[in-house]
This record gives sequence, C-alpha cells and structure tokens, in this order.
Amino acid sequence: MSGGLNAPFVPPGSGHPEDPAGPETPVARTPEDVRVLAAAAPTLDELVARQSVCRACPRLVAWREQVAVERRRAYAEEEYWGRPVPGWGDPEPRVLIVGLAPAAHGGNRTGRIFTGDRSGDWLFASLYRTGLAAIPTSTHAGDGQRLLGARVVASVRCAPPANKPTPAERAACFPWLARELRFVADTVRAIVVLGGYGWQALWPALNEAGYALPRPRPAFGHGVEVPLAAPGGGSTLLLGCYHPSQQNTFTGRVTEEMLDAVFLRAREYAGSAVGGSG
Repeated sequence: MSGGLNAPFVPPGSGHPEDPAGPETPVARTPEDVRVLAAAAPTLDELVARQSVCRACPRLVAWREQVAVERRRAYAEEEYWGRPVPGWGDPEPRVLIVGLAPAAHGGNRTGRIFTGDRSGDWLFASLYRTGLAAIPTSTHAGDGQRLLGARVVASVRCAPPANKPTPAERAACFPWLARELRFVADTVRAIVVLGGYGWQALWPALNEAGYALPRPRPAFGHGVEVPLAAPGGGSTLLLGCYHPSQQNTFTGRVTEEMLDAVFLRAREYAGSAVGGSG
C-alpha cells in the first residue's frame, strides 16, 4: 500500500509507551559518535535512550524508516516505531538473551525487541513457561509484559534489509552492545545466544566487556555450554540456542521443548552460580 502520510518514526519523548528517550537525548550520527556516546553513558537507562535514537548507519536508517512509512497491510493503521530497538527487561538481570537484529515488522513496528513477530511469539511463550516472563505474549510496548530476572538485547539495533546487517553495520553498533554488557555484568550469570550470527557478534563484545574467554572460540550449537569468568568475579554460563525463526520452528529444527530446556538450564545456573541473587 502507499503510506505517504505515515510518519517514518516515533519522535523521542512524544509519549510512545516504554520510549526510553526524550527530545534532548544525544543522537549518534556516525560510528565515532556511537563509540563516544556509548562510552560516556552514565547509566543503563541513558545508554538505552541513546541506542534508541541512533542514526549512524545510513542504509539501516533509510530501510527502517521506509518500512515504517510503507507498512505491511495488516498493520496499516498502526504507528511504527521506526527507530533502533534498545535493550529491554530487568536492569539487573541474572539471565541475558542475545539476538542478532530486530524484524522489520516486529521490533521495528512495536519498539520492543522480539515483539510483534512469530519468533517473538515463540520466545516469550518459552520465557513465560520457564519463569522468566510475566505473561506468555509480547505484542506491543505497554502491554503489561515484564521480564523476570532477564533482559533481551541484540547485536544490531536496527532492522536490516533481508535480515542481514553488513559487517560495517555490525561494527558500528558494537559499542552499544559492549557497553550494555558492562552495565549488567555484575548480576548476569547466564547468557543465552539465539543463532549463529548472534554467537559470532557476541564474542568480541564479551571480550570488550572484560570477560575471560576460552581459545579457540567454541563452535555454536544448540545446547552448547561455555563457562566464562565474569569481569567482577564469579562464573557466567554461555549457552547456544537455535533461533526460533519461522524456518526453524516450521521445520521442527526448534521445538518448544528445546527452547524451554535451554532457558530452564540458564535460569537454574543463574540461580545457583556464585554471585547470583534471588
């Protein structure tokens, strides 16, 4: 459909539910800006606010806003977020969940990561069954969903064309992820990585955040477990998990039982690890 009158993004501070930013939030317009603004963010709240207004990657900015203007017919009457999708969940998580990037008509529409698409339906249902989410669905910002001792982040914060960010775009977004890892490292005791691309992107961010990493890097696989030494002491367990994409769920490569097993293991470990809480 033609959406010429549709806004390309939600203005920061205009009242959208869960919008972390305001009109005065500084905007990164280059990769160097990202490095500076991520490093200087004084709190996690300010970091996610800065993530949510970033404009450092021209191709991603153009795509996410084009999608927000043109819209999918099923969502033609909805306001699209059209901005980077920041980290979301418990500010002091014991379990961290890492994906690759938001979906064009999922997080790019709703403003919440893994929300509004089939992958998110599977993810949040599993998190609910395993005690990490308050309700079994995540449909839109402000819907009452809460993560319980968990947080979800992505290695790239904007929806990319064909779901494939370029190496340069991943590099530009890298400081946002590394800084967020630093903010939550004191409490995180289990990290679940969804998919091989997320696994590749996470390792350098873990190194930047001060984790002690094994060499060579272990290969990604569903159920793979890698013990890490956390920056502030204590242990953190890294777990691989197949991505709950439609391709994987339709073919049976990923089942509800497989997802639940990984998140139950993460929750169990996070509750018993030295330095864990609650």
